[in-house]
Amino acid sequence: MDGSLPSAQHGRPADQPALTAAEAAARAAARNAARHQGPRVIVLGNEKGGTGKSTTAFHLIVALLQAGHRVGSLDLDARQGTLSRYLANRRDYDERVKLDLPHPVHVPIHRSKAPDYEQAEAEEVGRFTETLERMAETTDVIVIDTPGSDSPLSRLAHTYADTLVTPLNDSFIDLDLLARVDADTLEIKGPSTYAEMVWEQRKRRAMARGGPIDWVVMRNRLSHLDARNKRDMEVILDKLARRIGFRLAKGFGERVIFRELFLKGLTLLDLRDAAKAEGPLTMSHVAARQEVRSLVQTIGLGGAEEEPPSEGIGVEADEDGRLF
Repeated sequence: MDGSLPSAQHGRPADQPALTAAEAAARAAARNAARHQGPRVIVLGNEKGGTGKSTTAFHLIVALLQAGHRVGSLDLDARQGTLSRYLANRRDYDERVKLDLPHPVHVPIHRSKAPDYEQAEAEEVGRFTETLERMAETTDVIVIDTPGSDSPLSRLAHTYADTLVTPLNDSFIDLDLLARVDADTLEIKGPSTYAEMVWEQRKRRAMARGGPIDWVVMRNRLSHLDARNKRDMEVILDKLARRIGFRLAKGFGERVIFRELFLKGLTLLDLRDAAKAEGPLTMSHVAARQEVRSLVQTIGLGGAEEEPPSEGIGVEADEDGRLF
């Protein structure tokens, strides 16, 4: 994996602005994708907080470890640090109970304290690419958890994604980051901010002749009732998936068990091993564990690692390359 940062000025006309550190690194990432080098990179991305990115990242990490993969993980939301706390809690619990649980190679990427914006961006990008370079030497899969906001570092991480997983609460508030929807007809009027950002990162990889980004949107906190909102969301997301090119996956229901396990750093996939310490599984535990396994299968991580679609998914764009 080419983690070096090319010169921002190299090969650019004098009247064009210099590339930022994140832009230069994104171009390097796209070129690297074109060479198909390094481990598979899975990015959890959504510019809205509270959608379940860190919880999903943690469960994917454990599923990959249990499947025998060498897993690395990066927390780009180190200030909040939910994924990092999950993994720290896991190590603490494992030391107390002696379960011999599997653990990833984990590194949080902390924000720079440099007073200058460009210097801070360069430091964070350098820290990220150097860590990714080292991690690529000893892992098969790298899982990256991004913050619930837009930033140069988050955009850069999306450029590296072989698989992008976007957790989405089943509400029109969350959907607004993907598309603008007519309130009366529920027709899709156009892409919204996050969908446009993903489209830009896909174009970067395409211009470098890199592989496609396999984008999976997972519907989280699904109601168990057949509510009208749930049906409307399903219809709109089906249409949107065809227009901007993502696959739909069922995520996690609103279950107390997901919150309870945080303090011990456990997932539903660990509970059989932890049965002596935690007690027997309930039907709710079994149903929740099946949700996790179903997601892992949909993404293509069950058992032996599967490759994402080689041709990508058709996307509607106009003649100027804009997203429909």
